[in-house]
Amino acid sequence: MKKIRPEALSQKENYKLLIGSIIPRPIALVTTQSDSGLLNIAPFSFFNVVSSDPPILSIAVQRVNGEPKDTARNILQNNEAVVHIVDTDNVKDANQTAALLSPDESEIERTEFEQVDSVEVSVPGLKQSKVRFETVLKEDIVIKKDGEPVSDLLLLEVKYYHFDEAIYDNGYINKDELSAVSRLAGNDYAEIGKTFTIERPQ
Repeated sequence: MKKIRPEALSQKENYKLLIGSIIPRPIALVTTQSDSGLLNIAPFSFFNVVSSDPPILSIAVQRVNGEPKDTARNILQNNEAVVHIVDTDNVKDANQTAALLSPDESEIERTEFEQVDSVEVSVPGLKQSKVRFETVLKEDIVIKKDGEPVSDLLLLEVKYYHFDEAIYDNGYINKDELSAVSRLAGNDYAEIGKTFTIERPQ
């Protein structure tokens, strides 16, 4: 076994080892709005479900020079976001939203995404997504290094679900119809491939 202390590595070196090992990772495509009403769209693979009762999702957003990125800043200011699941149909447009733009530019201009009104939050969702979660901010956990903030771990409570009729089956989600895409390392992604079943012990 190769043995390494994380503190002996740079941030980039730690990042490469983590994202290369923790795979596959689901991808959240998150829409938020600035105070001026500008729509921001960004993908995140540091994303997962935290609780089902209440339904809470987590998204970790790295800071830049100690300052929150647009997504985190908008959520902290307005307490709302819409979280979408990236799939094989929208992954190319989702990737376009990862471009570094100025705060007065919207990523939607680089894509074929269309806005759609939400029910419980003011932030619009994206029509070209089979799953949308309307969420409100439950908690912001600021991750620090040497006393300085480096990341925001955002806990988002789901207030409304939107599921495409093709994937919703009597309270269950059809994974094949959803066709979710996951993040690997570098520029690599993966589709759901071979699956198997193991029953839990009684």
